[in-house]
Amino acid sequence: MSILHPLQRMLTRLSALLASLAAIAGCTATARTDSAERPPAGVPGVERGIHPEWSKNAVIYEVNIRQYTPAGTFAAFTKELPRIRALGVDILWIMPVQPIGTLNRKGTLGSYYSIADYTSINPEFGTEADFKAMVYAAHAQGFKVILDWVANHTAHDHHWTREHRDWYTRHADGTLSRPIDPDGKETDWTDVVDLDYGSKPMRAAMIGEMRWWVDSTGIDGFRCDVAGFVPHDFWAEARAALLKAKPDLFFLAEWEDPKLHASFDMTYGWELFHLLNDVASGKKKASELASYFSGFETKFPADAFRMNFTSNHDENSWNGTEFERMGANHKAAFVPDATTAKSMPLLYSGQEASFNRRLPFFEKDSIDWNGASLAAFYRSIFDLRHTQDVLWNGQWGAPQVVLTTNAPDQVFAFVRSRGDKAVLVATNFGKAPTTVAPTDFQTTGGYTDWFTKAAVSLTAGATLDIPANGYRILVK
Repeated sequence: MSILHPLQRMLTRLSALLASLAAIAGCTATARTDSAERPPAGVPGVERGIHPEWSKNAVIYEVNIRQYTPAGTFAAFTKELPRIRALGVDILWIMPVQPIGTLNRKGTLGSYYSIADYTSINPEFGTEADFKAMVYAAHAQGFKVILDWVANHTAHDHHWTREHRDWYTRHADGTLSRPIDPDGKETDWTDVVDLDYGSKPMRAAMIGEMRWWVDSTGIDGFRCDVAGFVPHDFWAEARAALLKAKPDLFFLAEWEDPKLHASFDMTYGWELFHLLNDVASGKKKASELASYFSGFETKFPADAFRMNFTSNHDENSWNGTEFERMGANHKAAFVPDATTAKSMPLLYSGQEASFNRRLPFFEKDSIDWNGASLAAFYRSIFDLRHTQDVLWNGQWGAPQVVLTTNAPDQVFAFVRSRGDKAVLVATNFGKAPTTVAPTDFQTTGGYTDWFTKAAVSLTAGATLDIPANGYRILVK
C-alpha cells in the first residue's frame, strides 16, 4: 500500500464533501426530517426513464461474504465468481463490508448494518486491496457490483458520534436516539443510533462517503438499506451528485414506495413476496395474484424496476428459508418472480444449492454447498430473461396480460407479448396436476416449451397440462 494512500483518501473524501455541500440545501435541527417528504420536482439527474442500459435484462445476486465460505473473506468469494457467472447472474449485491461497531453489539460478530466507519473495511473479510481485487475480478467477468449502503444509522461507536454529535437525533437529555421509523417511533434496534437528516453537513458528509466508494473502488451502485426511513429528498440529492461521478450507477431501495422511483432504479417487491408466500403455502388462492397484478401497471412508474425474490438475508435468518415458507412450491413461486412485468429476480447466496438452513445473523456459519443443485433451473430461467426481450426490465419489456383459466384457485397464468413475440407463463400452486384452458386471443399460435423444447400449438379451445407444484413456460 502506498504511503500516500491515507492522504489520497482524505483528499477524495474532502473533494466529494465540498461538492456535496455546494449542492445541498437545508437547515440543521435536532428533530428528524419527515421521511415521507416527496422529492423536489425536476431534480437534475433523476428524470424518469433513465436506467443504465446494462440493467435492461439483468439478474441480481445477494452476496453474504461472512457466510459464503468457511473463510468468510473477499479472496475466498472471488474464487466463486466463474460459477456464479455461469448461472447467468449480472449484478452482485455485496452486503455491508465496513467495520462493525463493538458498543452494544449484538451477538459475537454483530450486525453488518451497524457500521463503525463508512470508508474502512471489516478486517474479518480482508483488506481494502482484497475488496478492490474482488471488484476488478467481477468486472473482468462481466458483473456489475453494487454495495449495501446503510445511510439511516451508524454504530454507537462510529467516529461521528464523538466528532459530530449534532449529526444525530437526540433525546431531550442529549442522549442519542435509536432509529426512528416513518411513523416517528423509535425502533428496537439497540446496536445503532439514528442520523438526523435535518443536518446539512451530515447529508454532505454522507454523500461524500458514498462518493469515495465510487471513485476509489469502482463499484457500480448502491443497495440502500431501509430507504424509506431516510427523507426522499436526500436520495434525490445523493443520486444527482453521484451520477456526476459515474453516469451509469444503479440504485436499489430496500423499500416499496412508488415515489422512491424518482431517485431509485429499483425498489423491493415486498407485497408480491408476502403474497407468494401465502399462495405457495396454501393460505391464499392463486386468484389473489391475478387481483394483485390487475392494477399493477399503473401503481408504479411505467419504467420502474421491481426486485422480486423468494429469499434474502432477512427472510432466511428471521423467517426461514424458501423451503420452510413455500414448501414444494418454492420453484413455482420463483417463476413469476422472474417473469412478471417490471421484475428483476434476486437469488440469495446458497439458493442454487438448495441450502435449507437459517443463517445466524450475528455469528459465523457457512453455507453448505453440497445440497441438491438447482443451478440448472435458475440458469434456465435467467437465460429466458436474457434472450426474450418481452421479459426485459422497465421500458425495455412488454406489458403483461393476466389470463383467465378454468382453475383460478390453483393456477396463475399470464402472457407478455409484443409484435410476433410472446412468452406465456402458467404456474400451478396446487398439489395435483391440472389441465387448464387459457381464454385470451393473445395466447393463440405456435409456441415452444422453454424447458422441453417441444412444439406446442395453442388454438381456440386448446388445453395445457401443468404438473403439481409446477409450471409451464411457452415461447414464440
